[in-house]
Amino acid sequence: MADGSDTTLTSEETASSPAPSGLVSGIKSFAAGHGGAKAVIEYVGKRGARIVLVGADGAWADQFADGTDVARLACAKAGVAVENEWERELMDQMRPNNDLWRSMSRRSLAR
Repeated sequence: MADGSDTTLTSEETASSPAPSGLVSGIKSFAAGHGGAKAVIEYVGKRGARIVLVGADGAWADQFADGTDVARLACAKAGVAVENEWERELMDQMRPNNDLWRSMSRRSLAR
């Protein structure tokens, strides 16, 4: 499994890279609309970090941050717990909707 959320914050990192308010409000909004949420943070190179949010109802979405430190801070400010890796229970909870299946099929056909 991907273990890309393995970072620790120091007070210097937190002070130098504040979480954008739009990111925090997006995470809060998702959690509120889906009965709570958990997050997994994945490092994606120069692009930064991907925050995969899994709602209590099985819905999921993702957000991008400038780095794993910013992603962790945004989740903390939004009150969303961060999982350190993809646990089986969390993956079993995810329920992709029909729109996602259609978009994934278009991607494979476009190659």
